[in-house]
Amino acid sequence: MNLSGANKSMVGKLVVIAIGMFGFGYALIPIYKQICEITGVNILALSESQNSSWTTGKSASPANTQIDYSRTITVEFDANARGPWSFKPEKSSLQVHPGEMTTVMYEFQNTQNRRMAAQAIPSYAPKQAQAHFNKLECFCFNEYTLDPGEKKQWPVVFVIDPKLSKDVQTITLSYTFFEVGSKVPAAPVAKNTTLSGAGA
Repeated sequence: MNLSGANKSMVGKLVVIAIGMFGFGYALIPIYKQICEITGVNILALSESQNSSWTTGKSASPANTQIDYSRTITVEFDANARGPWSFKPEKSSLQVHPGEMTTVMYEFQNTQNRRMAAQAIPSYAPKQAQAHFNKLECFCFNEYTLDPGEKKQWPVVFVIDPKLSKDVQTITLSYTFFEVGSKVPAAPVAKNTTLSGAGA
């Protein structure tokens, strides 16, 4: 009888503990929310704020504090083809802020009646801009093979380092596209950026 009583007592205690744990788990979310709001962590409130911003159409993404909005640099795009094919940028120039990630597309078409492999060589003007012109993605990193008449578009994704001298207000990015297997041309000489309308 004593053993049976001890077992019943133990079972009763376990049931009470299980009910208490379930109740604590059920109450954990509102408790956690209150703790977050009091301590300033506010993770759940942040998620709700983001969801609210999506419904209102406003961006909740934090601003990139590394972008220098006080400066604007004109980037001109130049394209040179060494061979019977078409090669050009989608835009002749863009205005960007230092630190701002920008994408421009280049179009290439093999106008020959044979398959060919080609690659591009970049150049910059003024020369001092090269160290501050950071390409995150560029077709010039790879060699490409195109069939007769095939047309492709490739991106150049870049960021201009805010440390670039403030004297530089215009940068010309110039590419020469040449056929692999032929004589490698010298790096293109970018056009004089002091003239308006220079570029493609």
